[in-house]
Amino acid sequence: MTEPSATRPSSRTGRAWLAVTGLLLLSLVPVVAGAARLTELASGADVTAGNARFFDAPLPVVLHIVGATVFSVLGAFQFVPSLRRRRWHRLAGRVVLPAGLVAALSGLWMSLFSRLPAMDGEALLVLRLVFGTAMAAALVVAFLAIRRGDVPTHSAWMTRAYAIGLGAGTQVFTHLPWTLVFGAPDENVRAVLMGAGWVINLAVAEVVIRRRAARSRVGSRPSRRSGRVPARLS
Repeated sequence: MTEPSATRPSSRTGRAWLAVTGLLLLSLVPVVAGAARLTELASGADVTAGNARFFDAPLPVVLHIVGATVFSVLGAFQFVPSLRRRRWHRLAGRVVLPAGLVAALSGLWMSLFSRLPAMDGEALLVLRLVFGTAMAAALVVAFLAIRRGDVPTHSAWMTRAYAIGLGAGTQVFTHLPWTLVFGAPDENVRAVLMGAGWVINLAVAEVVIRRRAARSRVGSRPSRRSGRVPARLS
């Protein structure tokens, strides 16, 4: 009777690492695009109508790319239960959270003060401001929660912030089917497809948060045989 319970933790860890692999692959899209943009800025490429806004104010662009890269890549490993029980999780969190704030705030700065890209419209600008603000707010709430020792609230809001931050990866997949079938989207359709990427990620995040909370409740129930309370699952 002890065999199933013995294999359950290893099975859960295997699923966690599989999820991390998926998150890293999803992060690959914005990371590669960001690396290409940094190379363009560093090499002094020709200024065109498409990239002029990046050359006009390169600092927030660099901060956004570096912050988003660290947040998405290092943040993926924060979802591994075995790492969350170790000191590594806290040390990495001290890098992940500030990196996420840098990415969110620099993204908001570019949305407000940079020239609007030719392919974007006012609707997408509003969405960028809404989700960028939501990401920054989620990180602040997560920070305040962990300062007072509220781990479940911290974990939930960090998950939501990460979901928003990883929106650029999901947005590639919301755009791809439309582009293959109908061609390049116009401003309004592009706003809908971009918004869909953020909404999908947040929906998945809520599922993860609810499942984590359910496991925590099960782990905190007293044992019927011994009356003892098992260690809480993280």
